[in-house]
Amino acid sequence: MTRLPEEVHYNKAFGWAAKDSSGVLSPFNFFTRETGEKDVTFKVLYCGICHSDLHMVKNEWGNSIYPLVPGHEIVGEVTEIGCKVQKFKAGDRVGVGCMVGSCHSCDNCINNLENYFYDGAVTHGGYSNTMVVDEHFVVSIPENLPLDATAPLLCAGITVYSPLRFYGLHKPGLRVGVVGLGGLGHLAVKFAKAMGTNVTVISTSPSKQKEALENLGADSFLVSRDQDQLQAGIGTLDGIIDTVSTQHPLLPLLGLLKSHGKLVILGIPGKPFELQVFPLIQGRKLIGGSMIGGMKETQEMIDFAAEHNIKTDIEVIAMDYVNTAIDRLLKGDVKYRFVIDIGNTLRPSS
Repeated sequence: MTRLPEEVHYNKAFGWAAKDSSGVLSPFNFFTRETGEKDVTFKVLYCGICHSDLHMVKNEWGNSIYPLVPGHEIVGEVTEIGCKVQKFKAGDRVGVGCMVGSCHSCDNCINNLENYFYDGAVTHGGYSNTMVVDEHFVVSIPENLPLDATAPLLCAGITVYSPLRFYGLHKPGLRVGVVGLGGLGHLAVKFAKAMGTNVTVISTSPSKQKEALENLGADSFLVSRDQDQLQAGIGTLDGIIDTVSTQHPLLPLLGLLKSHGKLVILGIPGKPFELQVFPLIQGRKLIGGSMIGGMKETQEMIDFAAEHNIKTDIEVIAMDYVNTAIDRLLKGDVKYRFVIDIGNTLRPSS
């Protein structure tokens, strides 16, 4: 065990961690810092399972440090605040997403883009009983949002909300395509519809048409393997939000865009895309990317979700089911996001 600095006080905590690149999680005891003057300490009640958790526990991106406690879709109840905390009090419903710190002084941080700040610091995540976080990185959860279905909004929700806003695809009446109907895709449909756009779901699976149209409220459905449907859809979309993380061709998607249309990529395939430049030049089309948003925008997204009753479609699981859930996630066997019931099912390890 790493020796802890004597001048800093710590509290005991517990959760589940991956100990090596096998990705298997098991009970794990660790320490958190005591509540500082600007800190919010809260009891974790629910934590979503993101696909990036799978990459991290297995070290598929090559930067994992073990033992690793995953989890960045975290919601709970405040138990203690520091003496200089102004926005929260004990008992408040709160959430923490992918960020728990930044420099507060670089251009990105000054412009509410803390999501672009990275210093390599390591912290344990939300597959645990408690979190201690600077209040700047804590969001308030409105009372009308259920905590379990809100947890994934702190990653998946902001990941689709931010590009819709940044690329101007939130304007009522625009025609927006959503590629992939999974954890990100189903939320992209919900947010885009709430913004007043006309939404087309683009999928390789015809079996998802009923779900897209009847349950999620999409306006149309396009099977990307059907050449007749692709031909009929040429030049019909103002923008596309591409949520697919596996390798897939971009050329057919570019063809669906109107002139000046925008293809926004959110997924991270294992191999580089092949890109033909001529379709971009011919219609002055853009390909862009996006990740999460900063803290101001994350709170804005949560408030928008509360106003429009946007919730993640989830399957709630017990803590000891997490390894099975990760195996199922790898197979795409979830509709659409696993959420761990931390508050009721996480037990201290001996």
